Amino acid sequence: MTDEITTRARIRLEAAALFRNKGFNGTSMADLATEVGISKSSLYHHFSSKQALLSEIIELTVNRVTPVVSEVAESDLPIAERVRTAIALHTVAAIRDRDAIACFIEEGRYLSPDFMTTHIANRDRYERIFRDMLKEGIATGDFVEQDVGIAAKAILGMCNSVVRWYQPSGRYSPEEIAAEIAEFVVRGASPAPTLGLTREEQVHARST
Repeated sequence: MTDEITTRARIRLEAAALFRNKGFNGTSMADLATEVGISKSSLYHHFSSKQALLSEIIELTVNRVTPVVSEVAESDLPIAERVRTAIALHTVAAIRDRDAIACFIEEGRYLSPDFMTTHIANRDRYERIFRDMLKEGIATGDFVEQDVGIAAKAILGMCNSVVRWYQPSGRYSPEEIAAEIAEFVVRGASPAPTLGLTREEQVHARST
């Protein structure tokens, strides 16, 4: 059983890397079998099709991140801190699991209708977490009035972009990059007169 799990996980890892580098359509099951070091028939024993494989990579990726971000969104932290923390968590996850995240944001469009339904539902459920936090921040006056649908897409697009440009040899660690992006978003969403003030000062500024 352990070997079964290990082989299946290894197939997903190698497939995510190939899909990211060569594209879903540019990668064959024969390519993947060679990369993993197993026969093509053995590969089909684990996954019935390339579509099923891509779908599982994407679904597992979303299911790893969503509960963690949901927990932050539902916590008792101030809304700005929740948004900041959620963005940081998402960005670090994107950097550390770049191949799988790239499959989610780039290759998911190639899923067949049967798998696409689940993909879209998971994507929308995740995006809704950010929309709801932004709505709350607007309602409390912590964030400026804005279209939360556009804002959520812009935020996630910025976070996901690290998949394309992050370099392990670069100047900043994943956590430092995530903190920079999170702070940039929160500052941009906050009312200008209250930037840099403590929460007590922000409340006073809004009441005068």
